[in-house]
Amino acid sequence: MAAADDQLETFIARFTPEVAAVARTVLKKLARRLPAANRIVYDNYNALAIGFCVGEKQAGVILSVALYPRWTSLFFFGGPHLPDPEKRLKGSGSKVRHIVLKSAADLDEPAVSALIDAAIARADPPLPKSGKGVTIIKSISANQRPRRP
Repeated sequence: MAAADDQLETFIARFTPEVAAVARTVLKKLARRLPAANRIVYDNYNALAIGFCVGEKQAGVILSVALYPRWTSLFFFGGPHLPDPEKRLKGSGSKVRHIVLKSAADLDEPAVSALIDAAIARADPPLPKSGKGVTIIKSISANQRPRRP
């Protein structure tokens, strides 16, 4: 395991076992689904965010996983433009929508899986067809809200 992956694990371990378990499984599932995507990590004031992206900049983020003290959310960049017939996406921002995940199994629901597929298909630039992404720690906030309720 690379140093950045080890550091990400220490960030995740600060959350409750329930939130951490959901997040770890979600991250593994998304890494299998987007193997060439880089994972950029922002340990911010409000949340720990891990973006799956093309390249190394936030502008290339397709999806991100955010850990909060009580839940984990999946964010879709370009969410307002994704087909969402079951109205799973929440939020009213002009660029991002999200789903609060009750469990990692939510990723396997057909509506959520279709949203992930649509987000990947809309990636601009597209993800490489091969290769393995890396974890990049982009920022660590000096001040953070407690990671447990």
